[in-house]
Amino acid sequence: MEKRSDYVLWFEECDMNSIPLVGGKNASLGELLKAQIPVPPGFAVTTRAYNLFLEQGGIKKDIFKILKEIKVNDMDSGEAASKAIRAMIENTEVCDDLQDYIGEFYRRLSKRCNVPAVPAAVRSSATAEDLPGASFAGQQDTFLWIRGMDGILTHVKKCWSSLFTSRAIYYRAKMGFPHEAVEISVGVQKMANAWVAGVMFTLNPATGDRATIAVDANWGFGESVVSGECTPDNFLVNKITDEIIKKKVSHKTILYTREPVSHSVVKQTVPAERSDIQCVVDKDVIELAKIGKRIEKHYGKAMDIEWAIDKDTPGQAKIMILQSRPETVWSDKKVEPVMASRSSALEHICAGLLAGRRINP
Repeated sequence: MEKRSDYVLWFEECDMNSIPLVGGKNASLGELLKAQIPVPPGFAVTTRAYNLFLEQGGIKKDIFKILKEIKVNDMDSGEAASKAIRAMIENTEVCDDLQDYIGEFYRRLSKRCNVPAVPAAVRSSATAEDLPGASFAGQQDTFLWIRGMDGILTHVKKCWSSLFTSRAIYYRAKMGFPHEAVEISVGVQKMANAWVAGVMFTLNPATGDRATIAVDANWGFGESVVSGECTPDNFLVNKITDEIIKKKVSHKTILYTREPVSHSVVKQTVPAERSDIQCVVDKDVIELAKIGKRIEKHYGKAMDIEWAIDKDTPGQAKIMILQSRPETVWSDKKVEPVMASRSSALEHICAGLLAGRRINP
């Protein structure tokens, strides 16, 4: 085995230069921590750990042999390949050295959080996702409320295997991305016990207006908002004045939360008394927008951000940022100048005089 940092890294040890080692999602979490944005603690299982697992398990050649036989226009061959590869990965043992590294970091994370076998979100972080110009985000799996070392190892393998969902295989083939060029890291992050959660864009996603921040929110974990299963409450905040300029409180029907007996994530109906009331108070919406502005400033571009308000914090709401990635819809559009460029101020004034000005009666 090589040194520990080849295989596991705390988020604080990651930044955007670490993408080949920890993928887009984990690199972004490290960047957020460097910018002193509140992020739940956690660690990354690196792409080197993934490669070591494939080699030690003796399955790397078999995987790429199956991938070579896929016919690009045949969806069924992709489905069959996905099923075979995922079963192969999930049924292969993780070598002892890797188990020790992951186990040690999980124990240390539990100690940091003062919670034995701390519940964690186990998130895939592929090296080609969350990058401007690539639409790989959302193709790999995330698992919530995973507890105990056996659970963590099982779900790390499930994240590795999700690099080979039929959708991901087909997308890479269609885009001409070599399968071996995309590797995967896994983030193990303290689960935010969200009372309310959602997404935030540091521009208006409907119009592309960069003077506005849009916040979508629902009760429980943010998965209901991210997956589009609910109609969330929506807020528009003016970036300059930090005021809410538009608010839409929706009828919210479902939420995801923790089932206290089994400690698993369950989908529930929103209680009638909460379905039509605003789920996040104005003060927290404004605080979210301020954090959004700091994230945008750090990256220098419009961002798409997932957030939660953690109910485990006694006496006060605690906003946590779960992940952030560059916004891709409006950011990729070419912005045309409102007026043609002029060589001087005088030329600009003369052009205005010649064109005439409309006078309102």
